[in-house]
Amino acid sequence: MAEKKFITCDGNYAAAHVAYMFSEVAAIYPITPSSTMAELVDEWAAQGRKNIFGETVKVVEMQSEAGAAGAVHGSLQSGALTSTFTASQGLLLMIPNMYKISGELLPGVFHVSARALAAQSLSIFGDHQDVMATRQTGFAMLATSSVQEVMDLAGVAHLVAIKSRVPFLHFFDGFRTSHEIQKIELIDEAALTSLLDRDALKAFRARGLNPEHPVTRGTAQNPDIYFQTREAANKFYEAVPDMVADTMKEISKITGREYKPFVYYGAEDAENIIIALGSVTETIKETVDYLRAKGEKVGVITVHLYRPFSVKYLMAVLPASVKRICVLDRTKEPGANGDPLYLDVVEAFTTNRHSLPCGEMPLIIGGRYGLSSKDTTPAQMLAVFENMKLAEPKNQFTVGITDDVTFRSLPVGEEISLAKPGTFEALFFGLGADGTVGANKNSIKIIGGSTDKYCQAYFSYDSKKSGGYTSSHLRFGDKPITSPYLVTTPDFVACHVPSYVDKYDVLKGLKPGGSFLLNSVHDAETTCATLPDHMKAYLAKNKINFYIINATKIAADLGLGSRTNTIMQSAFFKIANVIPFEKAVEEMKHAILKSYGKKGEDIVNMNYAAVDAGGKEVVKIDVPAEWAQIEDKGFQTPSHASYPEFVRKIVEPINGLKGDDLPVSAFNGREDGTWDNGTAAYEKRGIAVNVPEWQVANCIQCNQCSYVCPHAAIRPFLATDEEAAASGTDWKQGLGETKAYKFRVQISPLDCTGCGNCVDVCPAKGKALVMRPLEEQMPQQKNWDYITKNIGYKQVVDKTKSVKNLQFSQPLFEFSGACAGCGETPYIKAISQLFGDKMMVANATGCTSIYSGSAPSTPYCTNAEGKGPAWANSLFEDNAEFGLGMHLGIEKLRDRIQMTMEEAIANCSKCSDELKGVMKEWIENRGSSAKSAEVTARLIPMMEACGCDYCKKILEHKDWLIKKSQWIIGGDGWGYDIGYGGVDHVLASGQDVNILVIDTEVYSNTGGQSSKATPVGAVAKFASSGKRIRKKDLGAMAMTYGYVYVAQVSIGGSQQQLFNVLKEAEAYPGPSLIIAYAPCINHGIKGGMARTQTVGKEAVACGYWHLWHYNPQLEEEGKNPFVLDSKEPDWSKFHDFLMKEVRYTSLQKSFPAEAEELFKAAEENAKWRYNGYVRRSKMEY
Repeated sequence: MAEKKFITCDGNYAAAHVAYMFSEVAAIYPITPSSTMAELVDEWAAQGRKNIFGETVKVVEMQSEAGAAGAVHGSLQSGALTSTFTASQGLLLMIPNMYKISGELLPGVFHVSARALAAQSLSIFGDHQDVMATRQTGFAMLATSSVQEVMDLAGVAHLVAIKSRVPFLHFFDGFRTSHEIQKIELIDEAALTSLLDRDALKAFRARGLNPEHPVTRGTAQNPDIYFQTREAANKFYEAVPDMVADTMKEISKITGREYKPFVYYGAEDAENIIIALGSVTETIKETVDYLRAKGEKVGVITVHLYRPFSVKYLMAVLPASVKRICVLDRTKEPGANGDPLYLDVVEAFTTNRHSLPCGEMPLIIGGRYGLSSKDTTPAQMLAVFENMKLAEPKNQFTVGITDDVTFRSLPVGEEISLAKPGTFEALFFGLGADGTVGANKNSIKIIGGSTDKYCQAYFSYDSKKSGGYTSSHLRFGDKPITSPYLVTTPDFVACHVPSYVDKYDVLKGLKPGGSFLLNSVHDAETTCATLPDHMKAYLAKNKINFYIINATKIAADLGLGSRTNTIMQSAFFKIANVIPFEKAVEEMKHAILKSYGKKGEDIVNMNYAAVDAGGKEVVKIDVPAEWAQIEDKGFQTPSHASYPEFVRKIVEPINGLKGDDLPVSAFNGREDGTWDNGTAAYEKRGIAVNVPEWQVANCIQCNQCSYVCPHAAIRPFLATDEEAAASGTDWKQGLGETKAYKFRVQISPLDCTGCGNCVDVCPAKGKALVMRPLEEQMPQQKNWDYITKNIGYKQVVDKTKSVKNLQFSQPLFEFSGACAGCGETPYIKAISQLFGDKMMVANATGCTSIYSGSAPSTPYCTNAEGKGPAWANSLFEDNAEFGLGMHLGIEKLRDRIQMTMEEAIANCSKCSDELKGVMKEWIENRGSSAKSAEVTARLIPMMEACGCDYCKKILEHKDWLIKKSQWIIGGDGWGYDIGYGGVDHVLASGQDVNILVIDTEVYSNTGGQSSKATPVGAVAKFASSGKRIRKKDLGAMAMTYGYVYVAQVSIGGSQQQLFNVLKEAEAYPGPSLIIAYAPCINHGIKGGMARTQTVGKEAVACGYWHLWHYNPQLEEEGKNPFVLDSKEPDWSKFHDFLMKEVRYTSLQKSFPAEAEELFKAAEENAKWRYNGYVRRSKMEY
């Protein structure tokens, strides 16, 4: 027998590894959490990896999942073995083609990391809602429960699809299995390949469409034969369970692990059993072992083959002693008598009640668990078994939440650790994009690769783009690890973010005698003095080994910015002593070379130095004995009595990691997913290392710092002499239009992310802003609170006159969860300052929606009058249509107002002539946001004074009097690809809506995949050898309509042009499209995200990006509607610009031969596009 080979990988990797073997074509589209599978297939193909046919897989990225499914269908019809990888809404978009693929008996395979669906809210996390929505399509459905099972059984889907002609959907839990890293056994490729039915494959090839032997497929059928032809396929489905069982038997021989369509685990004489599928079955097995050790007769049946649902194979594993069964579902179907697996099991037993192995019909109950990756623990499974023991067990229950509204939840006891003896558990708290997750992935691979230990890693995080909370859960030991739930009783805790000690209970569950590593910006003495009392008491009473390291300072000194990951990783290996430290250093450096080699020697050397520093600089602190005398009152989530009730009762607990404890009743009145605006202001995250300090004397009062700030954390204020004096802080005399007032730039240190964009753009000779340590600037927080509360925003200048004036207006988009230095958010913030009080927003799913509306943080806020942007997200693909629907709905309601006014003007004797005149004015100006607002201000008091029936009727609809400024916002993945059909149709409609496409030239939210906005030569996921096709010119396409306002902007390239375009586009009485260049963290900008504004400027200067606008109203004046706003580029700077971004330089390292050729093509394409614009700008009108 061949020697076993082990690999440390996640579920996505395991699925992709097997899919690659049996695929000839992969048609793909990015979606979390499945994208990695497609990315790996693309990378392997680029590297020349061969499938079982000795060829590379042909990978094609489509414009949407619906398109990918269509391509899969077509490829299969041609006779090529074809796969795809998807989840959630993406899988739902594939459903129409799934019916076709199964109806035509095509052996396609879909690998799905199962995920929640968007209902009352979106969730990127895992459950079975998506796959259960496809159980009716005719696909066979195969479920796997762990990373090892994915490796072992993914091949069954391919092998049986070919043999049976029935397509397969292979699924596993999104995140919990897709992203869990485990050390697993690699399946023997030759042995697996030998199971392929070559005759069935040959027959499939022969059935492929081909003009050499033509046939017709996909005909339309009438009532006479459709029914019969639908039933004709039954025999193929009836054969599937036996084929799966036979193939699993062979897999069992290869792996030594037993697999069947249904697998039983537990007592032979079990009386109470659970039936479930997915990763929860691993937790149930641990629970079964625990209960059996106490003498209980329990067991679990794991479902592998869900469709076709085979009663024969279910009954074959059922213990004859069973009296009670609980079926667990990880999905919700509102209004159904039960969830899908439960209904299938009930039907199976009811139909076969006279021939059951257990004799009498057992009691069967059902329950729901784990929606949206809700952690499912042994304690919850104990509660399920306890419920089964009751005289009348609760049916259709929920477990893992407290349902105090419909009272369906089970009571859950204290958490227990069922980890196998000798298992080491570690928990790491980090900040999104600080590298903690990446470092821990490396750590687990080092431990897995250099020792005989088994290992597991899982990562939990919030929805913020970067700068959000992350926790890494690592386990390793001498026995296989089968605990698919979070670490709650760690042996080691590392806190990589100094401020977390005040925000979260980081020591919770740390075992007595365990170790705690804190990244502290202080020395030992100050650290001890500032540590919260409950932590001091815990450390002393539990004899915790306490270590500190100033990784923040080390990273800054080494030039790593805020990336403390490598330093902390090295310190972990020094303390934990899992493997000899010298060996760990060697392996870490090897991993660094592999991870960062493409980014250049400097980055590699900086990280090498970080490894050395981490081991050298870590300090053990002797915990003072007197700390044990401190009364431990426990950790209290910080709360503020002055905050609104919603913030105190909902937002603060969620931010304090206590969201799991909120009962269902907390959301009474919010069942539809409604969230209050402006909750981001109450977070005060304090995640920056350094924040700007205003240098009063140097400031020239241009307000550019405020205009470009991605998080609206720096703002100019005006005050009277009295207000300034009362504030107790420094002001200076205003200039120009504001000379009658005092002027001050104020920073909110706790809301700042420390990107440094403000410093980068400051034009003052001596720089009016310098970056200083956050702690040193904390007194400025009181100044911010005082000024925003007591002085506020003075509207003493016309905000539409200049960029400077606009910044005195309150941003109604603030403190979002976007990355530090985000190139996108300044555009949205400026729009909110100009039009926020009249603004409706339809937001496509993607970065823009995640930082704009991730519970509990809502950055869209209200002004002093309570007005502000009304925001909603529908889906990814339909956002333009969603926004058009908003606009049409509003305008229909406003038609009613106009009709009533017209009736009043014609018939009302009570309305004065003056009032009727203002009504006419409103009717004439209803299409303008600005003018309708001005008229409405005069109209409402007059109608209130009149009081006639007509006026009363209009006042019932007064919220619709002001024209709403309808904005449709999304990224290039939406605007150029999946949503382009909608964008095109909405523009073609001629309706007065404004579309903002924020162009990062990749799918930013899903991790940087190529879109049609990606230029030639750029390396992106799905374009790992460099994009070969030129960037689509979305703006030029929109101009062809002739009645659409179109513009291309870059805030870094020209602040004024952006300002002018926003005003013109909104005022234009028809559709407008603004395409905004946004440097992104995915670009790998050399110099970091502090340079996003400079990058935007350089992109325009070198010809990479062009500024222009197209205003159809100019044509009406006899002028050329197209105006080229940017100067002639300096093309000599183009190549240098590319070399400042890793997305281009990495191509040189990976594919040096093609790189220069592609870079030259990129420049030629930019020139071709620019010359086209020049020709257009010179056209005679």
